[in-house]
Amino acid sequence: MLLHRTTRVRPWRRAAAILSAATLGVGLLAGCGSDSADKKGEDAPVAASGAFPVTVVHAFGSTEIAKAPERVVSVGYTDDQAVLALGIKPVGMVDQYPNPAGKSPDINTQWPWVKDKWGDTRPEVVMNNGDSGPNYEKIASLRPDLIIAVYSEIDKAAYEKLSRIAPTVGRTKGEKEPFSAPWQDNAVHIAKALGKEAEGARLVKGIQGKLDTAAKAHPEFAKQTAVALSWYKDSVAPFTSTDVRGRLVTGIGFTYRTEIDEVADGKFFTVLSPERVDLVDADRIFVINDKADTDALKKFELFTNLPAVKNGKVSYLLDSEGPAVGAAMSQGTLLSLPYAIDELVKSVE
Repeated sequence: MLLHRTTRVRPWRRAAAILSAATLGVGLLAGCGSDSADKKGEDAPVAASGAFPVTVVHAFGSTEIAKAPERVVSVGYTDDQAVLALGIKPVGMVDQYPNPAGKSPDINTQWPWVKDKWGDTRPEVVMNNGDSGPNYEKIASLRPDLIIAVYSEIDKAAYEKLSRIAPTVGRTKGEKEPFSAPWQDNAVHIAKALGKEAEGARLVKGIQGKLDTAAKAHPEFAKQTAVALSWYKDSVAPFTSTDVRGRLVTGIGFTYRTEIDEVADGKFFTVLSPERVDLVDADRIFVINDKADTDALKKFELFTNLPAVKNGKVSYLLDSEGPAVGAAMSQGTLLSLPYAIDELVKSVE
């Protein structure tokens, strides 16, 4: 299994090196819409509502959105779900999870927490998980009036290319490492760009209340250490406490094994050598994998000898298969979190 940003991550090459996109004439492409971009009807984009213009300060500067956007492209791995939660269907999005061969429609529009929001709309894919960067030509052809690149690791060069296509909002200014910002900050950041900051804050407050309720209902969680991990390259790969999965585990009351953060050295996960498997020796372990990788992990003796495993204190959560609890945790969005919280708590009750 390849651990990507939602669950299986491949190393990225810098976006500046991926294309001769600078020579593609991005400005020209922006004026050449595809046939699908001109279609009207029940799936036509709906403009955001709210007070405009708005200015959003982010990691690469500030962006002014002059009027309510109608054609939003999301370049962040999970940004589409925040946009959906706020009542807008993106015309382009990142393909977070590879679609099973021969399956249609795309699995990324069929999760239990997004299916009703997407309805019959089928957004264009502007980047696949594991690609070295977004497809600038495809994005330009969609004629966006706003590009959201918040839950993303685009660099300054990629941001500038995107900005030549449409106003672009990068990750939060305070985010030191990609993917380390709290989900709450990302949600409100995106909501502001859509002119819906108050609504975004209200949705965040509701989810925070759900987390607090779960922690209050289970005071025993506070007395237990916990960790979330996957099986990657024949090794145990735990997520850090600042990763969205770690934040969810602590959000319902557990105390995270923060020693993992030191070993990860700024990344959102780390691969443990056999002699460091002790770092996941916690009272409760949450395993996020699909069946094949879970079966492989269960054959790894250093894992099966951990006290939590011997005592049955492991929650095995399917990633993209079945109820896809792992995907809901990994995405950590306004739409997926209520589902993830319910299922996570259920897994330890």
